[in-house]
Amino acid sequence: MSNFTYSDSGLGLTKRFEGLNLNSYQDQVGVWTIGYGHTGPSVHGGLTITQDQADQLLLSDIAASVTCVNGAVTATINQNQFDALVDFVFNLGCSALLSSTLLRHLNAGDFAAAAPQFLLWDHAGGVVIPGLLRRRQAERDLFQT
Repeated sequence: MSNFTYSDSGLGLTKRFEGLNLNSYQDQVGVWTIGYGHTGPSVHGGLTITQDQADQLLLSDIAASVTCVNGAVTATINQNQFDALVDFVFNLGCSALLSSTLLRHLNAGDFAAAAPQFLLWDHAGGVVIPGLLRRRQAERDLFQT
């Protein structure tokens, strides 16, 4: 079990791919969203937040991903690997990591086999999504440094 915290570099990766919206909007499937991908019962149409609020929401939202990765990874990893995994979990959810071949290879200490596994998570609705592919490539690249 690891005891990492999410670095500024990792947070920058998440911010870059999530994008920032200080005004609420409905995502592709109609879910009200604000800040860096924050959703929940408090988000509704017409809501506006500040940059500081968006940053606080992200830190609060990312905490579950940090906990997931720290609990799931048994191999000795570095900060960049941890950050890549947290971004992956933030985007896809803890259950995706827990059931993944990526985690199985990682915990077996086979980092070379784990790294390409990021790229398999670039589909939505059976179709490769270019933005997801770019995100998975960025995570893989960070994981390998």
